[in-house]
Amino acid sequence: MKVTGVELRRIAMPLVAPFRTSFGTETARDVLLVRVVAEDAEGWGECVAMSAPLYSSEYVDGAVDVMRRYLLPRLLTGEPLAAHEVAPRLEPVKGHRMAKAALETGVLDAELRGEGRSFGRELGAVHDRVPCGVSVGIMDSVPELLDAVDGYLAEGYLRIKLKIEPGWDVEPVRAVRERFGDDVLLQVDANTAYTLGDAPHLARLDPFDLLLIEQPLDEEDLLGHVDLARLIRTPVCLDESITSARDAAAAIRLGACRIVNVKPGRVGGYLEARRIHDVCAAAGVPVWCGGMLETGLGRAANVALAALPGFTLPGDTSASGRYFATDITEPFVLDQGHLAVPTGPGLGVTPDPDRLEAVTTWSEWFPG
Repeated sequence: MKVTGVELRRIAMPLVAPFRTSFGTETARDVLLVRVVAEDAEGWGECVAMSAPLYSSEYVDGAVDVMRRYLLPRLLTGEPLAAHEVAPRLEPVKGHRMAKAALETGVLDAELRGEGRSFGRELGAVHDRVPCGVSVGIMDSVPELLDAVDGYLAEGYLRIKLKIEPGWDVEPVRAVRERFGDDVLLQVDANTAYTLGDAPHLARLDPFDLLLIEQPLDEEDLLGHVDLARLIRTPVCLDESITSARDAAAAIRLGACRIVNVKPGRVGGYLEARRIHDVCAAAGVPVWCGGMLETGLGRAANVALAALPGFTLPGDTSASGRYFATDITEPFVLDQGHLAVPTGPGLGVTPDPDRLEAVTTWSEWFPG
């Protein structure tokens, strides 16, 4: 495929409600989009980096800079380009997986649109719709949390994930269990907020029959997770610690986790995400698709990924309305707790030009 140019575009997407985690509160998403233009098609990628380097070392301004100065010059050489060649071309640039993932996704989307093939078919999807969970942020009070959970269950979400941090963990979980019962699929996400010394406290979550506790310790503390997994009954799931299929294999071999969260942006793209799925499937370890408050572009790709056979737990593939009053694509709408996997060429969705223009704050074109 001959790429004739790439457009970088930043958009401002207000959230329908503040979203608080252990590392901060978001009220809007500053989203970096990539549009890859080829001779016979164009494709879109979404960079999931946040405005500040709090969830990871990457952030939007940094992604723009590294793309402009280092990544795009390696892609836009004038030579034909296939999606599977993107990662090798960009490999000399260390890190910046979220930026690389956005570029690879744009190239892959353009390639598949040009060939009339869908993202789901390319990745190996075996389902035409996927079960959906929802991530519930840290609230100001337990009654506020219970009202939020009640609303999400009424909408049809099949799994509830509670964000936790020291001081907001056991009591909120207990309240949700007491209010909604043991049949609700419930898990918690710590976003690295604890240390191994908190193991006795985290063990107090064991009686609540949680699906998992996600990333309780620092992302680099793999051995700490090994020890923690021996001290609590709740299954440990790794998120930030997993940045590649090699990481997943090591974590599984060491016994650091029993479940893996796959976020394509965090691991460098959907092709590496598929490799992580394959590694985990071979080891009998279930995976699920995490979310990064994506627009409809990123959501379409995530839903396709979540349709692979190893994704046996509901992911954070929520409906568009969970985060945005108006999405930039046709909204993803929950249907009996599921989202349909797009079947059109490429991602199967495209941005609405008027909506895209209305939320654009900056754009720049880089010729091939």
